[in-house]
Amino acid sequence: MNLAEAARIAARGLRTNKLRSVLTMLGIIIGVAAVIILVAFGNGLQRFVADAFGPLANQIQITKTQGAISGNRAARDLTDADVDALSDKGRAPAVASVTPSVNGSALLQVLGDGQYRSSILGTQADYLEVANRELVVGSFFDEQQARNKAKVVVLGPNPVATLFGGQAGEALGKDVRVGRATFRVVGVLKGNGQQDDVAVMPLGAARSYLLGGGDVVDSITLRAVSTDAVPQAVQEASAILDQRHAIRDPDERDFTVTALQSLLDQSSQVLSFVTVFVAAVAGISLVVGSIGVANIMLVTVTERTREIGIRKAIGARRRAILQQFLIESMILTGVGGVLGILLGIGLSVAAGIVLPQLVTDFPAPSVSVGSVVLAFTVSLLIGLVAGGYPANRAARMRPIDALRHQ
Repeated sequence: MNLAEAARIAARGLRTNKLRSVLTMLGIIIGVAAVIILVAFGNGLQRFVADAFGPLANQIQITKTQGAISGNRAARDLTDADVDALSDKGRAPAVASVTPSVNGSALLQVLGDGQYRSSILGTQADYLEVANRELVVGSFFDEQQARNKAKVVVLGPNPVATLFGGQAGEALGKDVRVGRATFRVVGVLKGNGQQDDVAVMPLGAARSYLLGGGDVVDSITLRAVSTDAVPQAVQEASAILDQRHAIRDPDERDFTVTALQSLLDQSSQVLSFVTVFVAAVAGISLVVGSIGVANIMLVTVTERTREIGIRKAIGARRRAILQQFLIESMILTGVGGVLGILLGIGLSVAAGIVLPQLVTDFPAPSVSVGSVVLAFTVSLLIGLVAGGYPANRAARMRPIDALRHQ
């Protein structure tokens, strides 16, 4: 008996018990679809994180070390002189830009419209590019306004929601009392879910009218010339500050240099582990489906014992019997795998269309070819393994014993 004939006999056997075959395939369908869907959601989340924070991959954050320092030395503040040293292209060629900032908080008030306790950020004119943020309306302050310590402010969405009823256009050009000084609103930031309660103003204005602090800065943000140049930029910045702060032992540094690329790599690795974990959990349903296939194949062999005996009595070889039942098992799991792939891809695509409309900024699932191939391959292997024992049991039957079976 050739392979095509064995396949026809196996298909005829499955058609004889349609309902049982469908119920058996259902476990494989659900398992394969679950793997594809959960991996798609994991891929979507990874892509969302990469798109959201990818533009920040060449950033390096420098802050003053908090708490005790080895050697019992007091931590020195970061200053404008440190910023100037880091901006020297001759000493730090891998650094594209240097942006200092100061932080604090103040009460924002609009005459007759209530008040809002906001965080204050004093920075330079390149803040939008450095922080990868956008404006809803208006414009950001420019270099001249920064040099002149102009009393202008760009508000986050939360202060605008409280003081202006969420109408960004209403805030534009209005005077807002920040602490004891009055600033003019020149722009409104688009929300990013992290720094939405901020009021951004020129560094000099924040120092002069609100926070003081002389030439001290709270943090320095560097941008490397490229993502590949981040390690070199970290080394150059560390060497410059080591020299300025008279630090000989790296363990005694009074500043912390953090490359955001390393944080992004760590988060991507964690998300990858989570994706693999949930896919493995979904794979449990495939294991359950394989048990169902094995059970049904054992029942099939038992029901068709006399048929097996007759076939062997008229000359069917052991290989033919083994081949027939293995093919029958793999048809069950193969068809179930194909239907599971179609179901998984369909639900993933539908979720990518519907969920972002229901939940703002929901990461759309992204189906990967690898998960589809893996799920289908596993379904075929399940057919081979789950059908192996019943098929071998049928092939090993003695004709006389099979014919005696009632």
